[in-house]
Amino acid sequence: MLEGSPLRGRIAVAPVELKTISRSRVVTGTVEADPARTVRILAPVTGRVGELNVELGDNVKKGQPLATIDSGDLAQAVADAEKARATVKLTKSAMERAVGLNKAGGLALRELEQAQNDYRQATTELKRAEARLEVIGDSGQVSGQRKIVLTAPIDGTITALETAPGDFIDNATESMMTVSNLAKVWVTASVQEKDLSFVQKDERVEVSLLAYPGEVYSGRVQIISQLLEADTRRNKVRISFENPYAIFKLNMFATVRFFAPATQQVLVPSSALFMVNDTTSVFVETAPWTFQRKPVVTESDYEGATIVRGLEAGQRIVVRGGILLND
Repeated sequence: MLEGSPLRGRIAVAPVELKTISRSRVVTGTVEADPARTVRILAPVTGRVGELNVELGDNVKKGQPLATIDSGDLAQAVADAEKARATVKLTKSAMERAVGLNKAGGLALRELEQAQNDYRQATTELKRAEARLEVIGDSGQVSGQRKIVLTAPIDGTITALETAPGDFIDNATESMMTVSNLAKVWVTASVQEKDLSFVQKDERVEVSLLAYPGEVYSGRVQIISQLLEADTRRNKVRISFENPYAIFKLNMFATVRFFAPATQQVLVPSSALFMVNDTTSVFVETAPWTFQRKPVVTESDYEGATIVRGLEAGQRIVVRGGILLND
């Protein structure tokens, strides 16, 4: 550009800057219960729900009654145990008599061995019957011959309820209700595949809830799923939060901001960039007031500037008025 040209006053030239920046990404998330603090309540026997002591959303304490089941299976298990105890008592007496007779020479060895074998079999059957009752009793309190009162295994909240008084329970794998301890919860973020570079275990994140505008909760990444969801190509990332005052409620929507590690990047003002035939370029000063077009690759915007590749720190480029050169 010739000295004295009126264009010089309309063109600004500045050196390329190398800055340390920390980029971030904002994604959506949902408040979920911690699976390690969630228990599905299963019926240990088939039967009919005679009484339901809780409702959806109720807070419960460990050992608190949840429901009562009237069960024919339980009655059979109790009867089997009583029968096994009686059989053990009878076979033990028979074995003791056989031992005495055998010592006195009044009973053959084969008959003694048969009495001993009967006693061992009866003892084994009693252990099996008592073990069955013990398993049933682990889920609640056995009352009488037919009833069992299911009790809460942990302190928590009834977060799901799939039964009602009068229901017949015939599948031991179907949950009657779910108890979740919500003193600690997860915020599960759904991160796009292209943004996974922003997610690092134990890195700081900021969570905002729609229910509390303006509030920001700081946490750290706890779990990064090793699998992408096939249909959405997103990755589940979980952040743990203490929740003593029940601020976080299940299924609340949240926004989660992830921060990438700080890096040094070349930044140029957006006014320095020109698009020609799908190619982005800048004007680089090769000598005083002499410029050359140079293609660059843009990555993303950052605080009013653009991160680019293809330039080095210290190079001088046109940052204003480049349109005059472009023409």
